[in-house]
Amino acid sequence: MEWTITSTLVLAAGMVAAYLLGSINFAIIVTRLFKKGDIRDYGSGNAGMTNVLRTVGKTAALLTLLGDFSKGILSVLFVRLLVLLFHVPGDIVIFDYLVAFAALLGHLFPVFYGFKGGKGILVSAGAMLILSPWALLCCFVAFMLFAVTTRYISLGSIVAGVMYPLANLFLTWLQYGSVHWTEVILSALIGALAIFMHRANIKRLLSGTESKVSFKKKSAEKAKQ
Repeated sequence: MEWTITSTLVLAAGMVAAYLLGSINFAIIVTRLFKKGDIRDYGSGNAGMTNVLRTVGKTAALLTLLGDFSKGILSVLFVRLLVLLFHVPGDIVIFDYLVAFAALLGHLFPVFYGFKGGKGILVSAGAMLILSPWALLCCFVAFMLFAVTTRYISLGSIVAGVMYPLANLFLTWLQYGSVHWTEVILSALIGALAIFMHRANIKRLLSGTESKVSFKKKSAEKAKQ
């Protein structure tokens, strides 16, 4: 696509809006509503759905899931709306991915919460629903396969992060007859950042100290990621 002042401003506005939207952390908000405290003071200290599930409960975790998932969706839809309103021509796939990346950065480093947020899997998944629903399906299957069989949510998330660019590589080749490297590289960037945020989990997985998630009801206070 041809870069113009309009297209540059649209992209900048979309990324700023996505970052600010991503900075709204539903794990923190929901936990304050349920427990009158900061989720970062409970369990693993991570401001994400898994920690909410373990320390607050299923209802709070579901609300967190819906909130964080919607951030990725709304970020991409907003920049697409701007593109339509300001008549930005050409292939805007790079807009979609950069805005998704900005929303992910907002979730990981939220300006509203001292730049300490979650790990970004749900935000990435929400953006993927708009960007590449088939890639999301591949990642979801991989996530469920590893998370359910091993009971390590973190392992499922890491595998999903690896799967994302691989799925895009195959799917773009299937769709266009050749690999669409822009999508593959940008999805790899999103996946790599999400995996990087799980580095502490990776260390615990390798040392055998990572906590498993029980799919049965148990005392949440004893849970620790």
